[in-house]
Amino acid sequence: MNTTPMPEPLRRAIHQLVSEGVQNCQEVLRYTEPDQAHTWKRMTLYRATDAADTMNMLAMLIAAYSQRTGTSKDTLESYLQLFQQRDRAAGPGEGEWAHLAGLLGEDAPASTGEAGSWPSMQFHGGQTHARNAQQPEDDPQRLFTEACLHGLKARLCDDVDSLDSYLPPQVAQLARKVAEALEVPELAAT
Repeated sequence: MNTTPMPEPLRRAIHQLVSEGVQNCQEVLRYTEPDQAHTWKRMTLYRATDAADTMNMLAMLIAAYSQRTGTSKDTLESYLQLFQQRDRAAGPGEGEWAHLAGLLGEDAPASTGEAGSWPSMQFHGGQTHARNAQQPEDDPQRLFTEACLHGLKARLCDDVDSLDSYLPPQVAQLARKVAEALEVPELAAT
């Protein structure tokens, strides 16, 4: 078993890439709010793909280092979970269309096929998301995650007051608490 710690330059790069990915994810959430009706399609896709690309770059940096230090190709492919990889250039597949139909309360597309198939599972996943979205109480972990992301962004932009203008009251209240608890670190003079 290799117990060599991650090289410091790689560790710092990973921290930077995770930070960029989180900022893009926060913007995905921001563009889902009602006041963004004019740009939500364009901007959620931009930021979601930016986040995906950033996290892909992070994974490839770690993969390159792992390969350089002797990780076998088979092991590396296992770690990268290549069976999950999808090409965005191909556009939405049967699974995404089936998930959307379930989410929007439509009939299952013909391509859904037999029970247990990927499109069938995605259709039922969409139905589950639709049911969960109609429940009056929100998942506490999701609320906390959204509040942390929005609160962090508001603190970094010094715009805590804007939280009340676009977020649901419960999320805005939690995000305000997060923002108030954070102190923006002062950069040391060089």
